[in-house]
Amino acid sequence: MEYKKLYEDILQEHRRVYESLDEKDLYRFIDTVKKYDRIFLIGVGREGMATRAFAMRLMHMGKEIHWIWDDTTPSINKGDLLIATLGDGEIGHIRYICQKAKENGGYIYMITGSKSGGAVKELADDVLFLPASVYRGKDKVVESIQPMGNLFEQTLFIVLDMVVMMIVDSCDLTFEDMSKRHRNVE
Repeated sequence: MEYKKLYEDILQEHRRVYESLDEKDLYRFIDTVKKYDRIFLIGVGREGMATRAFAMRLMHMGKEIHWIWDDTTPSINKGDLLIATLGDGEIGHIRYICQKAKENGGYIYMITGSKSGGAVKELADDVLFLPASVYRGKDKVVESIQPMGNLFEQTLFIVLDMVVMMIVDSCDLTFEDMSKRHRNVE
């Protein structure tokens, strides 16, 4: 594979995903994130890494953030938001977490590349659909030359970074305010 051709093809895939993303859905997700002060997040694999990076930025914004797998994570209750990244819409243990969170009053927001997935249809209170090729996905999305879920994982990371930037731009928060919450024991 030639480097220049490869990055041009990948950039074109990204462009098609961003142009296909429903902006109304994106703004609804942003409004939901802004509304909640206490947010729980879950994701696995590479999409989990992108979700965890988003959790870090939400903490920098001053939100109370909990990563589901941490031992210090408290209970989810009514008035809490759970954001679950579920690329193919059907990851069993994430389904279980979402079911338990819903039973305890949590609002379930799923980010997926396969909105037809059973967990998405059965448990999500709302969905942000990223129309990018995802591992084991079944929906019509932007196809990719990349392996497995690369395109979904990459665009998830970038879209969530854009969400942070758009929230900061819409309120009295600055990037300087955020940097004051950055870990200072490094």
